[in-house]
Amino acid sequence: MRHLHQRIQLYTQGNDTYIFVPPDTPGAQSLTVHRSSGELVLNPPHSLPPSARRTGKLIYGILGIISLSLSEYVITVTGREFKGQLMGHDVYRATDFDLLPLGPNINVFNPPHPVEAHLLALVRSHLMGGVFLFSYTWDLTRRLQAQWENREQDASKPFWETADDRFFWNKFLQTRLIELTMGNTSQNLGPYILPIMYGTFDLRSAALHGRTMQICLISRRSRFRAGTRYFRRGIDHNGHVANFNETEQLLLVEDDIAAGGPRTAGGDIGTQMSFVQTRGSAPLFWAEVNTLRYKPDLQIMDLQDTSDMMRRHLQEQVLIYGDQALVNLVNRKGHEQPVKEAYERYVAQLDLPSVRYQYFDFHNECKHMRWERISILIDDLEADLKRYGYFHVKSNQPEDVQLQRGTVRTNCMDNLDRTNVVQAALAKWTLNQQLKALGILSNDGSIDAYEGISKDFNEMWADHADAIANAYGGSGALKSDFTRTGKRTRKGAMEDGVKSLLRYFKNNFFDGARQDGFDLVAGNWVPRKTPASSLFLVTDPRPLITRSMPVAASFSLFMICAGLTLPRTSDYSLFYYFLLWLTLLSISLVFIFIHGIDYVSWPRLVPSTDYIYYTGPGFRSAHHGKGFGGENAPKTRSGTSISAKWLNSGKKRVGIAVVEEGEKKRVD
Repeated sequence: MRHLHQRIQLYTQGNDTYIFVPPDTPGAQSLTVHRSSGELVLNPPHSLPPSARRTGKLIYGILGIISLSLSEYVITVTGREFKGQLMGHDVYRATDFDLLPLGPNINVFNPPHPVEAHLLALVRSHLMGGVFLFSYTWDLTRRLQAQWENREQDASKPFWETADDRFFWNKFLQTRLIELTMGNTSQNLGPYILPIMYGTFDLRSAALHGRTMQICLISRRSRFRAGTRYFRRGIDHNGHVANFNETEQLLLVEDDIAAGGPRTAGGDIGTQMSFVQTRGSAPLFWAEVNTLRYKPDLQIMDLQDTSDMMRRHLQEQVLIYGDQALVNLVNRKGHEQPVKEAYERYVAQLDLPSVRYQYFDFHNECKHMRWERISILIDDLEADLKRYGYFHVKSNQPEDVQLQRGTVRTNCMDNLDRTNVVQAALAKWTLNQQLKALGILSNDGSIDAYEGISKDFNEMWADHADAIANAYGGSGALKSDFTRTGKRTRKGAMEDGVKSLLRYFKNNFFDGARQDGFDLVAGNWVPRKTPASSLFLVTDPRPLITRSMPVAASFSLFMICAGLTLPRTSDYSLFYYFLLWLTLLSISLVFIFIHGIDYVSWPRLVPSTDYIYYTGPGFRSAHHGKGFGGENAPKTRSGTSISAKWLNSGKKRVGIAVVEEGEKKRVD
């Protein structure tokens, strides 16, 4: 593969150009970005203009270019953290970023318009809130088997061309550089196009029975239908599902020199094994509608193309990974039951030959902390796991020992907590099988008998679970005490309660802006070049009475607290004082509770009205939070509840067409 520039020095020519110069690559072409036109030009080697001034900023990669309402910005990586060395390749996490405006009069710290300031804040929040990983010499976006199978044809290709499109997180930001490079031999920007992956990376060394090894865990988050817990559920009209993650567990074992094995380069890794699992939202058109209640309203939409999109999604999984075992952990009773029934109904209708459905009632089987009963699911899947196998190659052999020919796709409602527990159990079972195949463990052995490697394994999977849960749900994973220690404790249950409350507040009051950040960086929404057309982003279009209720509630609570400090002549002297403020507080809270949808932090760039006010066939658990009339509240001609009509105002004001994620959207 062609190399990537690992360090870039930034030069400027007044307010006219940015010049990116790779100081460590002899004969490399520098890159000039003309601020007035946005033109990108590669310069001949050693052709830095005399008037260029070095800025002192050291850049570790160019993330791409994003267009906002007043200017375009070059996003650069200015901080990185070393995460580990995988088979001789350094892996980093991006820790700091810089936005370089192309507009000559733009100050990124004090933008001239509130809309631009808001959009910049969304971009910064997204960058600083994510876990972005990269390597200059190893393709982090692709699993080991995919790289090995395509190693010959990919040897001379640039990184951006071989990266897995699903996990190339900054693909939209790199669009300008990629388009200039494609079919243009004189403008090869490949060394500047750094693919970034959103996910996790953990690498631990271990020794067992005299064999030195490394265990690595990599999780890759898909950029399609990406977002937060309640604002991205189910499937879209391109067959992409929410919260799709590919998780790869690598086992790298050094050669047994005592047994006469030849030493190899790159850390003496003679044996490479990989086991891949996937997770993703139930592939239906469904959502949970936040209403300020702890349990949102469940909405399942039976659309005409549900079967086609599920087929498209599952066939893509078969094409990429091989046969599929669909493990569904959704509850068979209560709030989650309709999702289970709809999933099973459509899977039965499709009856795909390479897809097998497996249901496991997680909460019922493992209730009263009987977590060891996950072994029941493993027993049910054992035949599939053995048939799918895992990827296995040896460095001194030109052919593979074994290919992985299928994957287990696991889901619960959020694809977080229950999914994490099950995936960790499947990964441990497979790791034991791999160590037995190498002769490191006996036929009845298990890593559980070895404290060091068992502890590292559990911590890796627990940290991985926390990272995915934070990215999607807003808190660390639940049930992580079981993942870390193999036991469910009362302390862990209490910590789960705190995490659940944290998720509630973030999902209801903060995730709207987080979702906007996803949609902006992924290119699901592109602003006009006139900030006035996007003023809905910085204004509150809700009716005055709706906006005033939290103020009334807060002031009433303050007056009640103040009243507790007032002097009194008798126990009844302040009775009417407290009665007044308690009544006002109660009225305010009841109003807020009944109109709950109006107080949720909804995404504004790509509104959620398509499922909030869906009236077609399907299932709806309730119609809370829509005003005093609920489902029967007065409607506009478009079917929107009058009490929450403001939710559509942003979309109507700028003429946004609600189209599916994964497509480029532009507002002109």
